[in-house]
Amino acid sequence: MTEFSRRNPLTGEIASSAPAMQPGDIPAIAKKAAQGQAEWGQMGPNARRAVLTKAAEALEARRDDFVAAMQSEIGATAGWAMFNHGLSASMIREAAALTTQISGEIIPSDKPGCLAMAVREPVGVILSIAPWNAPIILAVRAIATPLACGNAVILKASEICPRVHSLVIESFAAAGFPEGVVNVVTNAPEDAGEVVGALIDAPEVKRINFTGSTAVGRIIAQRAAGHLKPCILELGGKAPFLVLEDADLDEAVKAASFGAFMNQGQICMSTERIIVVDAVAEAFAEKFAAKVATMTTGDPREGTSPLGAVVDQKTVSHVNSLIEDALSHGATLLTGGTADSVLMPATVVSGVTDAMKIYRDESFGPVVAVLHARDEEHAIALANDTEYGLSAAVFTRDTARGLAVARRIRSGICHVNGATVHDEAQMPFGGVGASGYGRFGGKAGIDSFTELRWITVETQPGHYPI
Repeated sequence: MTEFSRRNPLTGEIASSAPAMQPGDIPAIAKKAAQGQAEWGQMGPNARRAVLTKAAEALEARRDDFVAAMQSEIGATAGWAMFNHGLSASMIREAAALTTQISGEIIPSDKPGCLAMAVREPVGVILSIAPWNAPIILAVRAIATPLACGNAVILKASEICPRVHSLVIESFAAAGFPEGVVNVVTNAPEDAGEVVGALIDAPEVKRINFTGSTAVGRIIAQRAAGHLKPCILELGGKAPFLVLEDADLDEAVKAASFGAFMNQGQICMSTERIIVVDAVAEAFAEKFAAKVATMTTGDPREGTSPLGAVVDQKTVSHVNSLIEDALSHGATLLTGGTADSVLMPATVVSGVTDAMKIYRDESFGPVVAVLHARDEEHAIALANDTEYGLSAAVFTRDTARGLAVARRIRSGICHVNGATVHDEAQMPFGGVGASGYGRFGGKAGIDSFTELRWITVETQPGHYPI
């Protein structure tokens, strides 16, 4: 089988190589997964828990390999890689704990002698498609809970980080799952469409779990709909960060800086729009620009800067175009600016209006837009003026007010006095609108990766009208 290579975005050197699988390879993989699932799905909950716990331990033992792979394939800082690694181990252990919580219920029946039950059972084979930006977290999330529920998984690895995703699969394989339960598909970028299409079309695949862009999510959902296969989609975001007049500005600045620029803004939850009421706009802008100006960008291998490289030159061009368009339409550059390499500076653009592309388009890079709102009502209206709805935040010293505002923002996730970037293994994670549908995490994941069946047992002689 031929291989394809991924190059380091900073140096241009080959970072990794992986098999360039073709659509013709998919039927055998899907068949093997279905065979493995038949055995795995019959194992008891504590047996599944034991294997998953071993997977967490195996993943933890590979920390240095994961850090090196993330740095070379996507230009990540060591801090971001280690955060990915630590949370991923937590996610596997949370999934292990779920195996005994996949419960049903007895439902009262109007029919005498009828014992009616709602029972959760494995779906079968899950196709999980994970992206590159938080590569350990998102690959593990795509695998662990489906496995806990008794399914087999085919991980379609990202072409941008095949080594990281292969390390995830190696960790699960080392735990001792039955043959065929955990699988990986790697492919060259030019073959992605056909390979994913073959995976969705495979009759053994019963459900699709995709994290990535909204544009690709729509294509996947349409292809799956042709087979009536359900999807769980976690897509793009344009997270609003509301700063009300009674906010603690120092806390808001810390959270906004982290949310906008962690991993160079390449997180689906990244703060994309800071919406500040006029009463504190000037004071916030001064504090925020001063903080962001200290957030330097450098070679992630040196480990001396909070920001590393963005993933590719395409990102550089996209972010540059958003900055240039905003400035040409009257926005103000508070700090940072355009760049000619993947080492982009943290950039803040203020006075953003709906005439600018950055108002609506997801940047997925180290730039954040500052919008001015007249008051709370206007801030909420601006927050909801988007097709996306993944994460949001609101800062106010009045907790009740913050909760009331949070309830009015259309998003799957909202944090009062916290950053838009926040993830925990046990939380229901997902969005609304163009940010997708379905939920990952904790007990919400059980609903996503099981079938709910109605089963009855008749305990008395039947009486029928005909």
